[in-house]
Amino acid sequence: MTPDELQHARERLEAMRAEQQAIIADMTTGEEQVMPSDPQHAGNVSDDSADDADAMYAAELNQGLVMNAQDILDQIDLALRRIDAGTYGLCAICGKPIDARRLEVLPYAQYCLDDQRKQEEAAERGA
Repeated sequence: MTPDELQHARERLEAMRAEQQAIIADMTTGEEQVMPSDPQHAGNVSDDSADDADAMYAAELNQGLVMNAQDILDQIDLALRRIDAGTYGLCAICGKPIDARRLEVLPYAQYCLDDQRKQEEAAERGA
Protein backbone atom coordinates (compact mmCIF):
# COMPACT_ATOMS: atom_id res chain seq x y z
CA MET A 1 0.00 0.00 0.00
CA THR A 2 1.14 3.52 -0.73
CA PRO A 3 1.73 6.01 2.10
CA ASP A 4 -1.37 7.93 0.97
CA GLU A 5 -3.50 4.77 1.10
CA LEU A 6 -2.19 3.98 4.57
CA GLN A 7 -2.92 7.53 5.74
CA HIS A 8 -6.45 7.29 4.33
CA ALA A 9 -6.95 3.95 6.10
CA ARG A 10 -5.63 5.40 9.38
CA GLU A 11 -7.99 8.38 9.15
CA ARG A 12 -10.98 6.12 8.45
CA LEU A 13 -10.06 3.78 11.28
CA GLU A 14 -9.59 6.63 13.73
CA ALA A 15 -12.99 8.08 12.75
CA MET A 16 -14.58 4.66 13.17
CA ARG A 17 -12.81 4.31 16.52
CA ALA A 18 -14.31 7.59 17.72
CA GLU A 19 -17.77 6.44 16.58
CA GLN A 20 -17.52 3.16 18.48
CA GLN A 21 -16.25 4.94 21.59
CA ALA A 22 -19.23 7.32 21.39
CA ILE A 23 -21.63 4.39 21.06
CA ILE A 24 -20.14 2.72 24.11
CA ALA A 25 -20.21 5.96 26.10
CA ASP A 26 -23.81 6.70 25.13
CA MET A 27 -24.97 3.23 26.12
CA THR A 28 -23.05 2.98 29.38
CA THR A 29 -23.70 6.42 30.87
CA GLY A 30 -26.75 7.59 32.69
CA GLU A 31 -28.79 5.54 35.10
CA GLU A 32 -27.44 2.27 36.38
CA GLN A 33 -28.76 -0.67 34.43
CA VAL A 34 -31.10 -2.50 36.82
CA MET A 35 -32.36 -5.93 35.99
CA PRO A 36 -35.86 -6.63 37.36
CA SER A 37 -34.63 -9.81 39.07
CA ASP A 38 -32.06 -7.87 41.12
CA PRO A 39 -33.30 -8.16 44.73
CA GLN A 40 -31.24 -5.16 45.86
CA HIS A 41 -33.29 -2.97 43.57
CA ALA A 42 -36.67 -4.52 44.21
CA GLY A 43 -38.13 -1.04 44.65
CA ASN A 44 -37.34 -0.35 40.99
CA VAL A 45 -39.35 -3.33 39.76
CA SER A 46 -42.81 -2.49 38.54
CA ASP A 47 -46.02 -4.31 39.40
CA ASP A 48 -46.41 -5.21 35.73
CA SER A 49 -44.46 -8.28 34.62
CA ALA A 50 -44.72 -7.12 30.99
CA ASP A 51 -42.95 -3.87 31.91
CA ASP A 52 -40.30 -5.88 33.73
CA ALA A 53 -39.85 -8.11 30.68
CA ASP A 54 -39.52 -5.04 28.44
CA ALA A 55 -36.95 -3.53 30.79
CA MET A 56 -34.97 -6.76 30.89
CA TYR A 57 -35.08 -7.09 27.10
CA ALA A 58 -33.90 -3.48 26.70
CA ALA A 59 -31.06 -4.00 29.17
CA GLU A 60 -29.93 -7.20 27.45
CA LEU A 61 -30.14 -5.58 24.02
CA ASN A 62 -28.11 -2.62 25.29
CA GLN A 63 -25.50 -4.97 26.73
CA GLY A 64 -25.25 -6.82 23.41
CA LEU A 65 -24.82 -3.59 21.48
CA VAL A 66 -22.08 -2.44 23.86
CA MET A 67 -20.30 -5.79 23.50
CA ASN A 68 -20.52 -5.56 19.69
CA ALA A 69 -19.18 -2.00 19.71
CA GLN A 70 -16.32 -3.08 21.99
CA ASP A 71 -15.49 -5.98 19.65
CA ILE A 72 -15.36 -3.62 16.66
CA LEU A 73 -13.26 -1.17 18.69
CA ASP A 74 -10.79 -3.97 19.49
CA GLN A 75 -10.57 -4.91 15.79
CA ILE A 76 -9.98 -1.26 14.86
CA ASP A 77 -7.18 -1.01 17.43
CA LEU A 78 -5.58 -4.14 15.95
CA ALA A 79 -5.80 -2.63 12.46
CA LEU A 80 -4.14 0.58 13.66
CA ARG A 81 -1.33 -1.50 15.21
CA ARG A 82 -0.96 -3.36 11.89
CA ILE A 83 -0.51 0.00 10.14
CA ASP A 84 2.22 0.90 12.64
CA ALA A 85 3.85 -2.53 12.20
CA GLY A 86 3.74 -2.33 8.40
CA THR A 87 1.45 -5.35 8.03
CA TYR A 88 -1.84 -3.56 7.34
CA GLY A 89 -3.61 -4.91 4.28
CA LEU A 90 -1.97 -8.33 4.52
CA CYS A 91 -3.95 -11.41 5.52
CA ALA A 92 -3.07 -12.52 9.05
CA ILE A 93 -3.23 -16.17 7.92
CA CYS A 94 -1.68 -16.44 4.46
CA GLY A 95 0.15 -13.11 4.28
CA LYS A 96 -1.28 -12.25 0.88
CA PRO A 97 -2.69 -8.76 0.24
CA ILE A 98 -6.31 -8.22 1.22
CA ASP A 99 -8.32 -6.92 -1.73
CA ALA A 100 -8.54 -3.10 -1.66
CA ARG A 101 -12.32 -3.26 -2.16
CA ARG A 102 -12.63 -5.41 0.97
CA LEU A 103 -10.55 -2.94 2.96
CA GLU A 104 -12.65 -0.08 1.67
CA VAL A 105 -15.79 -1.77 2.98
CA LEU A 106 -14.22 -3.19 6.15
CA PRO A 107 -11.00 -1.30 6.90
CA TYR A 108 -10.26 -3.44 9.96
CA ALA A 109 -10.42 -6.73 8.03
CA GLN A 110 -7.72 -9.15 9.18
CA TYR A 111 -8.14 -11.82 6.53
CA CYS A 112 -8.39 -12.10 2.79
CA LEU A 113 -11.80 -13.23 1.59
CA ASP A 114 -10.75 -16.88 1.14
CA ASP A 115 -9.35 -17.14 4.66
CA GLN A 116 -12.33 -15.27 6.11
CA ARG A 117 -14.61 -17.89 4.56
CA LYS A 118 -12.46 -20.66 6.00
CA GLN A 119 -12.64 -19.05 9.45
CA GLU A 120 -16.41 -18.79 9.25
CA GLU A 121 -16.80 -22.38 8.03
CA ALA A 122 -14.58 -23.62 10.85
CA ALA A 123 -16.63 -21.64 13.37
CA GLU A 124 -19.86 -23.14 11.98
CA ARG A 125 -18.48 -26.66 12.24
CA GLY A 126 -17.33 -26.02 15.79
CA ALA A 127 -20.68 -24.60 16.88
